[in-house]
Amino acid sequence: MSGLGVLLRAIGIGFVVAAPVGPIALLCMQRTLGHGRARGYATGAGIATADALYASIAAFGLTALSTLLVGAQSWVRLIGGAALIWLGLRSALARRRERAQDVAAPTLLGQYASAAGLTLANPQTILTFAAIFAGAGLALAGGGWTGAAATVAGVFVGSLSWWALVVTTVGALRTLAGERFLIWAGRVSGAAIALLGVVAMLTGAARLIGR
Repeated sequence: MSGLGVLLRAIGIGFVVAAPVGPIALLCMQRTLGHGRARGYATGAGIATADALYASIAAFGLTALSTLLVGAQSWVRLIGGAALIWLGLRSALARRRERAQDVAAPTLLGQYASAAGLTLANPQTILTFAAIFAGAGLALAGGGWTGAAATVAGVFVGSLSWWALVVTTVGALRTLAGERFLIWAGRVSGAAIALLGVVAMLTGAARLIGR
């Protein structure tokens, strides 16, 4: 497969893997609704970076690191779940005055870093990429180091494209919606994020107890 073919296929994979709605997707949409597109794009870039990091582990066949991260996912889920609960409750309980003041929101770098960290809190993504790459013929053995690098770049571009689409769409909705809608959207999405954080913590705890 040519380098361009690998890149295009990886872009499609990155786009598809990013698409399912979960706590990180809700977080990206909530930040866009609450604070505007700039912070939404920063969040999406953080998610895409984390996807690319996990894709690199799978594409370059770093099995030792993959095993370590997947083996530690119980503790990672506990920490990530706690962070989601905090972020969700903070959004759900925010007052009208707080929601209107974008100046009080975290910096773009903070949004980027927190999104990347929360996305990395799901090491199972490595196995997802490994399975998809193997099925699509994008493993290291099939294209060498150049092919693996093109795969990682493609995943980043695909994931980033998805989040750019999401943020642009939600941002357009933000300009049309009234303040009351934005408040309730923040509350509902915040509650959903917190609930998914609880699920993540329970899953991590169950895995630790079951060992």
